[in-house]
Amino acid sequence: MIETLPAAADAMGAVGSGVHFMAKTDSAVEGILAMAIPIVAIILGIGIGMLALYLDYRKKREFFELHHKERMAAIEKGMEVPPLPPEFFQDPRRRTRTPSDYLRRGLVWLLVGGAITVALAEKGSHNYLWGLVPAAAGLAYLIYYFLEGQRARQSPDDSRNPDRTA
Repeated sequence: MIETLPAAADAMGAVGSGVHFMAKTDSAVEGILAMAIPIVAIILGIGIGMLALYLDYRKKREFFELHHKERMAAIEKGMEVPPLPPEFFQDPRRRTRTPSDYLRRGLVWLLVGGAITVALAEKGSHNYLWGLVPAAAGLAYLIYYFLEGQRARQSPDDSRNPDRTA
């Protein structure tokens, strides 16, 4: 058997108490990190959004200034001033939605609503009717898709519509 000397036992006890002290410090650091991570994430998220808005604003401002200088130079030289380009009045990041976008959205929402309703009903929950809310949104998208499809089919061929005059 290994015998421990009293001095060694005291040293081991000191090491043990040091480990215990470190465990308290680790939990304090974990608590601080647990609070700091969401705060930093929120600040960085808002900061990145604000930076993106500022850079977009600066790009538009420089574009407007450049176009203004070009127009002023044309006026000074007596040239005809060109009309404003359509890029000034529309957002290039937004695209127009096609009918297939509404079909896809309608099907997704309808099926998600149906899945929620079935899952809650199988679970025995009395709140299964809440699944009909996204299903109704999907149904609205599908109705819009079909109505737009009918209107698109009627509008290119104006010869069938007697109310229209040439």
